[in-house]
Amino acid sequence: MALTFDDLLHRARALPRNGRRAILGIAGSPGAGKSTLAERLVRELNGAAEPWVAWVPMDGFHLADAELDRLGRRDRKGAPDTFDAAGYAALLGRLREEGDDEVVYAPGFERDLEQPLAGAIPVPPAARLVVTEGNYLLLGTGAWSRVRPLLDEVWFCAPDEEERLRRLIARHERFGKSHEEAVAWVERSDERNAALVAATRDRADLVVPESAVTAVTAVRSVPSVRNSGNTAAG
Repeated sequence: MALTFDDLLHRARALPRNGRRAILGIAGSPGAGKSTLAERLVRELNGAAEPWVAWVPMDGFHLADAELDRLGRRDRKGAPDTFDAAGYAALLGRLREEGDDEVVYAPGFERDLEQPLAGAIPVPPAARLVVTEGNYLLLGTGAWSRVRPLLDEVWFCAPDEEERLRRLIARHERFGKSHEEAVAWVERSDERNAALVAATRDRADLVVPESAVTAVTAVRSVPSVRNSGNTAAG
């Protein structure tokens, strides 16, 4: 039987065990729909009750543009070495340790500014499941190698490639690039990163097809809930 969104909900709901907080990672190439899936999972799992699921995107660990300029990496923003991977792993470790009454603050990412925002996302002690998403959760090099052992499961988003590219170009246009600039950026930067991410697919616990995410759209047309910590990077 084809995997459904309800199957994903059931699997995510079962991750926290014996009162221990669990962390679910959602990986995939740029434009794969990671943020869309994470947002829907969090919204559906929390429902109208007291929130017990938190969303912590990896994009909050983008290096600021000023630092990318200093390092000479601004023209390939989004590559693995343009993030604070060690800081991201440290946050995940802190979320696993979870003090009894301690709120953990995670950085967000403001898409309009294209800049990280410190302390934008509170993860309360009541959060039994944390959903985190990003390109490089399964990367095995450098500080990124510390991430996978901290995640209970990692799901890999695998949409149709033509649709992924279309969404990616449209997103760049939505945030200010001309069509030509968007296509050039995707070809020069995003697709290089996508090849790195695609090579990590076999390390995932579950591969999520596009149908498992899009099939729910027509029947659950609840308005999107976003804050400054959430990102359209999916």
